[in-house]
Amino acid sequence: MTHTPQPLEMNSSVASQLRLYNTASHSVEQFVPLREGHVGMYVCGATVQSSPHIGHIRAAVAFDVVRRWLLRLGFDVTFVRNVTDIDDKILDKARAAGQQWWARAYYYEREFNTAYQTLGVLAPTVEPRATGHVPDMIALVQRLIERGHAYVVPDEHGNPSGNVYFDVPSWPRYGELTHQESGTRAALDDAAQIAEQMGPSVDATGEDKYNPVDAADASSDKHDPRDFALWKAPKDTDPLDARWQTPFGTGRPGWHLECSAMSHRYLGDDFDIHGGGLDLRFPHHENETAQSRAAGWGFAHLWMHSAWVTAKGEKMSKSLGNGLSVPVVVAQCGTPWVLRYALASVQYRSMLEWSEQTLAEAKAAYERIMNFLDHATVAGVHFDENQVQAVRADELPEAFVAAMNDDINVSGALAQVFALVRQGNSVLAELDTAQASGQLQESETLRSTLAQLTLQVRAMLDTLGLDPYNSQWHVQQADNREHEALDTMVSALLEQRAQARAVKDFATADAIRDTLTQAGIVVEDSAAGSTWSIA
Repeated sequence: MTHTPQPLEMNSSVASQLRLYNTASHSVEQFVPLREGHVGMYVCGATVQSSPHIGHIRAAVAFDVVRRWLLRLGFDVTFVRNVTDIDDKILDKARAAGQQWWARAYYYEREFNTAYQTLGVLAPTVEPRATGHVPDMIALVQRLIERGHAYVVPDEHGNPSGNVYFDVPSWPRYGELTHQESGTRAALDDAAQIAEQMGPSVDATGEDKYNPVDAADASSDKHDPRDFALWKAPKDTDPLDARWQTPFGTGRPGWHLECSAMSHRYLGDDFDIHGGGLDLRFPHHENETAQSRAAGWGFAHLWMHSAWVTAKGEKMSKSLGNGLSVPVVVAQCGTPWVLRYALASVQYRSMLEWSEQTLAEAKAAYERIMNFLDHATVAGVHFDENQVQAVRADELPEAFVAAMNDDINVSGALAQVFALVRQGNSVLAELDTAQASGQLQESETLRSTLAQLTLQVRAMLDTLGLDPYNSQWHVQQADNREHEALDTMVSALLEQRAQARAVKDFATADAIRDTLTQAGIVVEDSAAGSTWSIA
């Protein structure tokens, strides 16, 4: 588990200069927390239906960088990241695979957590599961019904059917987040233009391949086409343990309802920042803010949306067939640091086009940084993690601070990192010359300068979760070597098994599979070949 650093002593003059882009206003605003010195932040987490790919993890890394900068500025951050562990896709895929839905959800939840840890994403303050907060959701639905913003659909006998919808016409402010009501559209900057073009929109016609309509939201039972499901009657195929009894009928929560209930549970009526991927902007976040504010809560005061990882201009997702799993890409990188750098080195609102060049540039960055730090270590300069993490924001280079305070401009911040690396390499060269000529006093002065530069480089990298000397990377490298050794051995056995099956020697093939099973290794066969995982 990646250790979460404590907030540092705050320099108010530096912290007050933080400016963040607010999706709701389409503008960069000065960040002013609701409570001095504290930030409440909710980020939509994973729907744990299948394995994570780098498109999923990019958002987690992006908001991890935001959180780390807030901590470096001195803010005490309550960071909530939810897990959606009940959903149509989870239920459908579990049924197709002959699994318990909750077992499938927990399996992939662990995979996501492994991916987060592999890439140095700090653990959240709390990570609530949707299924653990159903009473909160039921209470929210009842509150909305009582306030006249939701209605229950009756069955053919006039009894509550389990279907409850949010009444959009009852809430005139609907559309305030994405400015989709006529006459409310603000002037757009470049980033907002991209959001409008690529992000899901109520104004778009036709099927939305990035965020398809929930079947319940397409129901003819709705009073208005814009109404959306708060609570959903079970399908005939839904298992009995995926249904809850409520005053408005048996069913399960709608997706949008979950985040409103969980954010309120842990952050209260009002909180500072709500984050998530650009694809969640509409309808998920629009519906969240509508139902929360209609319930009488203040909800999020600033909305942040991270852009996508794209491949040939298309959003990276399993539905488009271009997803890349984290273990596969980490194996290509040689170290998880390289993948984190590739995902974190672009400002969170910028699309990240994935290609071989992306990894090549990240590997080159790793080599440049390690070359400097390793030579500094040989020269006698060393700092432990506590010293690196204790460097306050106001002690970092002004250009780095200015870039990070400018809506987390990571590209500008990294430019300052490499500027100091170049400066450090020059000092190293001068130190070699001074030592060779016996200039002891000059050598000590240069070593002192080198130490200051090294500490600042590592502290800047640590702010981005990229200090290569942090113990998290060394532990993972050892784990990776063990996995690579195991993969080599298991892959050899699977190759022998494939050869045996090819010649119809099923006794040998079954024996190999039994040996792997006894060792706790699960083998899955498909048309593309056999894969393995730890049971």
